[in-house]
Amino acid sequence: MKCPNCKNEDLVSVMTKQGVEVDFCPQCEGIWLDKDEIYHFTKIPTYLKSKIEEAMKLQKPSSRLSPSGSPMVELPILEGEINIDYCPESGGIWLDKGEINKLPAIKANVQIDKGTLGGGKSSMPKMLLPLPNLAFRSGAVLFGMYALLTLFLIILVELTKISASLALIVGIAVVTIHFLLGPFLMDLSLKFLFKMRWVGPTDLPINLNNFINKVCNDKKMKFPRMGIILDGSPNAFTYGHHPNNARIVITQGLLDLLNEEETEAVVAHEIGHAVHWDMLIMTLAQLVPLILYYIYRTLIRIKSQGRDKSAPYRLLIALSAYILYVISEFIVLWFSRIREFFADRFSGEVTGNPNNLASALVKIGYGLAGDDTRKTGIKQKDRRDTLNGVGPMGIFDSRTAKMLAVSGYTGPTKMGGAVDKEKLKDAAKWDLWNPWAAYYELQSTHPLIAKRLKFLSNQSAALGKEPYIEFNEKKPESYWDDFLIDLAFKILPFIAAVFGIILLVLGGKIFFLWLGLFIFGSAYLMQTLFVYPNYDFAEMNVRSLLKKVKVSAVRPVSCLIKGKIIGRGIPGLIFSEDFVMQDETGIIFLDYRQPLGIFNFLFGLFRAVEYIGKDVEIVGWYRRSPVPYIEIKKLRARDKESTCFVYHVKLIFSVVIITLGFAMAVSLLMK
Repeated sequence: MKCPNCKNEDLVSVMTKQGVEVDFCPQCEGIWLDKDEIYHFTKIPTYLKSKIEEAMKLQKPSSRLSPSGSPMVELPILEGEINIDYCPESGGIWLDKGEINKLPAIKANVQIDKGTLGGGKSSMPKMLLPLPNLAFRSGAVLFGMYALLTLFLIILVELTKISASLALIVGIAVVTIHFLLGPFLMDLSLKFLFKMRWVGPTDLPINLNNFINKVCNDKKMKFPRMGIILDGSPNAFTYGHHPNNARIVITQGLLDLLNEEETEAVVAHEIGHAVHWDMLIMTLAQLVPLILYYIYRTLIRIKSQGRDKSAPYRLLIALSAYILYVISEFIVLWFSRIREFFADRFSGEVTGNPNNLASALVKIGYGLAGDDTRKTGIKQKDRRDTLNGVGPMGIFDSRTAKMLAVSGYTGPTKMGGAVDKEKLKDAAKWDLWNPWAAYYELQSTHPLIAKRLKFLSNQSAALGKEPYIEFNEKKPESYWDDFLIDLAFKILPFIAAVFGIILLVLGGKIFFLWLGLFIFGSAYLMQTLFVYPNYDFAEMNVRSLLKKVKVSAVRPVSCLIKGKIIGRGIPGLIFSEDFVMQDETGIIFLDYRQPLGIFNFLFGLFRAVEYIGKDVEIVGWYRRSPVPYIEIKKLRARDKESTCFVYHVKLIFSVVIITLGFAMAVSLLMK
C-alpha cells in the first residue's frame, strides 16, 4: 500500500501504545486507519462518530488517493480546525503526522512504536521441528497417571477401611461403561438433538470420497462412518472405539466454506486421530480425573455414625483426591494438545501440503461451539458428561472452539474465500502476545491456533514449500500490566468476600457481617462496571475488533456490529441459543446469555431459528477468552428484537447488596 501523502512510499504495519496495529509511513509519519479503527483510540466513540458524520456534510474532494488507489474526500473536523482525508469506498481514514492526537475525545497521546517497524526477520526453520515420540509419551503418561491412581486407591482402602473389591469394582466399572457406551450415546445425541444425517461414501463429494478411500487403504483401516450436520457453522469431529469403527462428522457449513483441498485436510486431521488410537487413549487418560472426582464426591457425602475414627482420614483423602483431580485434568489437557500436533502433522503428510490444513484452520476457527458447560446445562464440576472423550477429537476444543481465523475469510463462496494474511496476523497477535492466551490454553484440549499454524508452516518449509505464514512481528510491550489489572477485577468480589469473613471472625459482631456485605456489594459493582462498560457502542466490524490486542473476557470493547446470522453456535443443535455471524470482513461468534440458563434453553429452542439467515444489528461487548466473541446486549432484526439482561441483573444485584449492607450496618451503629 502506498502513502497517500508521499505517493511512492510504502506503508508499513506498526503497533501503537494502545495495542492496535496501524499502517504507518516512515517518511512523513502519517497514519492510515482502516474502517472503524479510529474508535479504538477515543474515549467517546459515538461523539467522534457524530463529528465525522457532521463533517461528511461539508466534504470536498481531496487531491490524495487512498492506499488502494481510490479517490478520497476532505472532512473538516471541529469546524475546520483539522482536515482529515476519508475514503468513501473503504471507510478508511488518513491522518497526517500528529493529527490523530488533535481529534476530539482521544484517550491519551497516541504514540507509534517505531521499534516494530518492518516486523522481524524470517525465523522459519527449514528442518522439520521434532515432536515427542507419540508411543513413548502416551505410554508414559498413562502409566504414570494410573500408577498414581492405584497408589491412591491403596491408601484409600487402608485408611478408610473401604473394601478393596469395592474400590476396584468402581474403577473398572467406570472405565468400561465410559468407553463402551460413549460412542453409542453420542450416536443417540446426534440423532435426536442435532439436524444430522449419516451418509454413504457415494453421497460425499467425489474428491472427498476418493481421498478418504486412498488414505484408508494406505493405513489399512475401514472407511469411517460419515455424518453431515445440516448447519451453516463449520465444524468437524471424530469419535468411536478404534480406527475401524470411527465416526467422522462434518457440517454443511464446512463443505460450503472450504475448497476441496482444505476439506480433505480437515478430514485427514480427523482420520489422524483414529489412526493414532486417540479415541481410546484419551478416554483412558480422562478416566483418571473422572475416578478421582468420583472418590472425592463419594467421601464428602459419607456421613459419620457414632465414633467414626476414619472420618478425619476421609476428609483428608477427599481433599487430596480433589487436588489430584485438578492436577490430572491439566495433565490430560496437556496430553491432548500434544496429540493435536500429531493429527495436524498426519494431515500434512497424507495431503502432501500442510498449508491446506493451515488455511482451513484459519477459515473455520470462529464458527464452532461455545462453552459446552453452559450449552447443555451440565456443570463441569459434576463430571456427568459421558461424551468427554469426543471433545479432544474435534478440529478445535469443543468448549472454546470459536477460535481465531475467519478474520481472514473474505468471501462467502466455497471457492472464493481467500485468506488475507495481514488480517490473520492482526488476529493472531492476541494469541501470541496477550498473557490471557497462555492462561486459557492451559485449560484447553487444543493448542492455540497461532501455534498450530507455526508447526504447519514449518512442515511446509521442510517439504520445500512456501510456509503458510510467518509470525515475525516484534511485540511492542509485555501487556502484563493490563493482564494484572484484568485479573484484579476478575477476583475483586472474591477478595472482598474473604475480607468480609475475616472481619466477621475477628470482630465477632453482627455489625461486621453487614459491613462485609456492603464491601462485597461495592466490589461486585466495581467489577460489573468494568466488565460491562455500558456506553458508546460505536459501529465496528469484525476485522477492526480482531486487531485489538488489549482485550479479554474481563476487558471488553463496547461495539455495534451489523451482519448476517449464518448458523447456530453449536452447529445443528436444536436448542443452541448462540449464533455465528458474518459481515463483510469476517465471521464471529455471538454469545446469547441470560441470567438463568432456562431462558437460554427456551430461546434456543423456540426463538433462535427466527434469526437464522437474517441481517441483524448487534449491540454488545467484544471479548476474547481465548476465543473472539461478542456477548449480546441487544439483537435486532428488521421485525424483531431480543435483549439479554445479564448486565442489568448484575447491576441491580450489586446495588441491592450495597443498600442492604449499608442500611443494616448504619442501623446497628445507631442502636
